[in-house]
Amino acid sequence: MRLAVLISGNGSNLQALIDAIEAQTLGAQIVLVVSNRREAYGLVRARQHGLETLYFPIKPYRERGQSREAYDADLAARVRAYAPDVVVLAGWMHILSPAFLDVFAGRVINLHPALPNAFNGVNAIERAWQAYQAGEIDHSGVMVHYAIPEVDAGAVIVQERVPFLPDDTFEQFAARIHATEHRLIVEAVRRLAEVLKS
Repeated sequence: MRLAVLISGNGSNLQALIDAIEAQTLGAQIVLVVSNRREAYGLVRARQHGLETLYFPIKPYRERGQSREAYDADLAARVRAYAPDVVVLAGWMHILSPAFLDVFAGRVINLHPALPNAFNGVNAIERAWQAYQAGEIDHSGVMVHYAIPEVDAGAVIVQERVPFLPDDTFEQFAARIHATEHRLIVEAVRRLAEVLKS
């Protein structure tokens, strides 16, 4: 299965996919890694493994007064040229419109460090920690879902609870969230491969 992976930051979930592919526990090939941030370390990770990369910022579109949809349509065209079977949003910090999503209908998945209907949007790990500190929750989690225009609201492919532990620090909790992300992103791609085969 051919994957295009979109990132905006460190790329640790990209690395999880790379590791699974290189260990031959995931039958996939990453054909393109895209970032909307030049400084994203995920681009370095991709190049270290000989992967094709694309830096595609939205800023020039904004400076020209073009819409988010124009950016998304051009991004879709660039990604489609690599003929991916699935597009994986692995820390991609840009809400994609139908101008992109419709091109890859039912084949765009997003990783989010929270459970359905909880802490949608940015800073989910920090917001969950704050809610725990306030005594409002005793767990958070991770999900991978189909991407739709609404933020973190698509049908869930896989999810897992991550409990808070006694004497947790934020760093310990965040580390467990990230470890769960790394497992679930691989599992979600595996499950989607089965769906697309059927």
